[in-house]
Amino acid sequence: MVFRREKIWLQGLLIMLVVSLSFGLLQRLTSPVASQPQPLFDAVWETVNDNFYDPDFNGVDWSALGEQYRPQVAASEEKATLINQMLSQLNTSHTHLYTPDEPAYYQLLGIFYPRISEFKTRLADRFPEGKLEYTGLGIVTHEKAGNTFIKAIFDGGSADKAGLKVGDQILSVAGEPFHPIRSFLGQAGRPVQMQVRPNGNSQKAVTVTPRLYDGITMFLEAMDNSIEVIQKAGKQIGYVHIWSYAGDQYQEKLENELFYGRLKDADALVLDLRDGWGGAPLTALNVYTARGPSLTNIGRDRTPVTYRSQWNKPVVMLVNGGSRSAKEILAYGFQQYDIGPVVGTTTAGAVTAGRAFIMPDDSLLYVAVADVYVDETIRLEGVGVTPDVTVPFPVEYAQGADPQKERAIATALDRLNNPSAKQ
Repeated sequence: MVFRREKIWLQGLLIMLVVSLSFGLLQRLTSPVASQPQPLFDAVWETVNDNFYDPDFNGVDWSALGEQYRPQVAASEEKATLINQMLSQLNTSHTHLYTPDEPAYYQLLGIFYPRISEFKTRLADRFPEGKLEYTGLGIVTHEKAGNTFIKAIFDGGSADKAGLKVGDQILSVAGEPFHPIRSFLGQAGRPVQMQVRPNGNSQKAVTVTPRLYDGITMFLEAMDNSIEVIQKAGKQIGYVHIWSYAGDQYQEKLENELFYGRLKDADALVLDLRDGWGGAPLTALNVYTARGPSLTNIGRDRTPVTYRSQWNKPVVMLVNGGSRSAKEILAYGFQQYDIGPVVGTTTAGAVTAGRAFIMPDDSLLYVAVADVYVDETIRLEGVGVTPDVTVPFPVEYAQGADPQKERAIATALDRLNNPSAKQ
């Protein structure tokens, strides 16, 4: 009798286990796609959840937002687009998912890759030689009303050499719609036909030769190629465009050119910080504000050569809506400490501290990990810096004209002719 009861009990338990397991299997087979594992989405959500600088997520219910977007991302082919829509709800800069399908991925990776050893290990298969390369033209594009315009051109790059101009509308590449990465895959060093519209009434064919751009070195190269001395009204106006400030190499390059190189004999300087990336060190302004002795060497031929450690001549800064992060702090410092006038349009208002994280598919998640205040109380995030001299620059069909640069040169001349002038 005891054995019979135990047998019945074991049979009942077995039936319950079978029903339970079957129910669980049925749930997995019939539950909505939201319950399925999503390595990319889960990694993004959890990384933001664990690292975003505000534990209250700027007033956003981050858990609810995750539940809202999770099934949408699972059902979509445009996962990165939807994830970035979700991230934009945080209303914070330095918070975005970048994929290998866009130049910014390689450029941002070029900032963090040399500094974080984990990146080299995680991305060894994708970049076995440590070169973060993509094939492109060396341009920054601007979208308006479904049209793509060239907003900026890297000096000495493929677009520059082909004669493309800021303001050109890109119509097609090799007969296909333009894409900054896919249009040039496998085309490095090979001529490619583009159709562009330089103005609103005509179009033309341009032959360009795409090249490989390395996210680690490309901005220093573009900076070097930008340096020029402009002869104007009997004066020499030095010019340099710093596309990225994220690394000591950019400030070292600038100071070397100012004191020993091509800019040392210039009467004034135009410092162009438009577009690109931030990252500038706080000491970047010391070259304009520090005091120290000069050094003059006189050799056998009796020709004196004088070296200085600070720039004590007029300097004008150029900014626009693409000037972001630490570049905005430099613009603030220019105004606050009366170093020189700032020309252009209001900066991006993107001043948090960001860190990059590699996701399971090798995409790059940028997360704002710290809020930033300048001089302890000034918050530039969402505000930006308004220039002393505002110069609008409508890019569309500009045909290579640069009214902001021209105004900056004129402002530098005015400073030379009127040293006491504030603008």
